Amino acid sequence: ASAPFGHWKTMTFIAALRHDQISAPWVIDGPINGELFTLYVEKVLAPTLAKGEVVILDNLGSHKGKSARNAIRATGAHLLFLPPYSPDLNPIEQVFAKLKHLMRAAEPRDVEATCHRVSLG
Repeated sequence: ASAPFGHWKTMTFIAALRHDQISAPWVIDGPINGELFTLYVEKVLAPTLAKGEVVILDNLGSHKGKSARNAIRATGAHLLFLPPYSPDLNPIEQVFAKLKHLMRAAEPRDVEATCHRVSLG
């Protein structure tokens, strides 16, 4: 779909990057906030975590909510945060950049089609 006058609709893709795969993918129709990130952690990410695993997050405000942190730690996983302003230390940013490049050419660009394209549904 075209975006008249530069007005784009926000769609958020969240996922975990493991050493060998992308896991716990989730697409939401709109921007992320603390409440949605906590829902993602509790319902999508936490069930994939095992005791002793390490979750590394950037410093996005929605990542720092107490409920999300507690849900990760409740699995027995460890939680670390990257230093501020360090996208070079965040390898999932490269994955997201490639995904965005591929998705820009895709039609249609709605949540259902996006989920299908990234093998979520």
